[in-house]
Amino acid sequence: MTDLAPLPLSVLDIMPVDVESTPSGVLRATLEQARYVEELGFTRYWIAEHHNSPNIASSSPTVTAAAVGGATTRLRVGTGGVMLPNHAPFVVAEQFGTLSALYPGRVDLGVGRTPPHDPGVARALRVDALALDFEQQFAELLGFLRADFPAGHPLQKVAANPPLTGKPSLWVLGSSENGARMAAHRGLPFAHAHHFSPQNSVAALRTYHREFRPSEYLSSPYSIIAAGVTVADTDEEARFRNVPAALALLKSLTGPPEPFPTPEQAAAHPWTAEEAAWRDQFLAPQVAGGPDRVRAQLADLLERTGAEELMVVSMVTDPAARRRSITGLRELFGSAPLPQGLAL
Repeated sequence: MTDLAPLPLSVLDIMPVDVESTPSGVLRATLEQARYVEELGFTRYWIAEHHNSPNIASSSPTVTAAAVGGATTRLRVGTGGVMLPNHAPFVVAEQFGTLSALYPGRVDLGVGRTPPHDPGVARALRVDALALDFEQQFAELLGFLRADFPAGHPLQKVAANPPLTGKPSLWVLGSSENGARMAAHRGLPFAHAHHFSPQNSVAALRTYHREFRPSEYLSSPYSIIAAGVTVADTDEEARFRNVPAALALLKSLTGPPEPFPTPEQAAAHPWTAEEAAWRDQFLAPQVAGGPDRVRAQLADLLERTGAEELMVVSMVTDPAARRRSITGLRELFGSAPLPQGLAL
């Protein structure tokens, strides 16, 4: 088979923690992985946001993005994303300004709208779900980033420091047509969460491209599709590596989250028929397998969605297996240098 057509490749790191690792070890592995994907010519490295999850170490995306920026020299670093309902737009603007001052021209701010599902987490974050208006929050964030609140606005004299230089590299994250439409109408780049919302991918990205309106930020649409991708020597090995995530999520539906099991522990789990059906449903939309299978799946996904960039998500906890997967993915796209993608 021929190689896939070159396009920008990036990483979204969820930073899963298994029974044989610690958050500290996972953070160190994140920095090592970021350096490695930079060597391979990847475009950007984003950190997710999760709270109250002992099996996920990505609770502070801006702090971790700062560490990734310090460990690399060319890679764009950012958040995938900052869930805006959890944060004051002013604080987000100042954090982003700080990152941009540290790493000029290398920082992306990916913003999502998902509030906490856990009432306890919402209380701890001081989130009032009834008072949320994402569009208003987003407009306020943009006002701080651009320092251009209109005359008479109550925040006109409040400035985020350090200030940004140039245009903000602001991304709308989404899992449905709502986020796609918001990004399109504002003329901003859009990143779609195919890894947990595959049923909406085609509709969301088609809506984004169809309804895009050129802006001072972007003259033509630019989209990322974030997909769970695992490249292994065989289809069986890829499945073996991904089953622990399925088991960890299944257990969290009926009890408190626990660190991911090892692949051996997940394979030895006494799966009931109902659990096995749920596991298979969870694994079905993932792009996983040997090189030939992944090549075919990616070619189909990229053709159907028209995404301009592929961002890979992995719930594989073993750093060596992740590195092999990233290397395999890079090889699927040929030996030609990859374009570096969008840099707003």
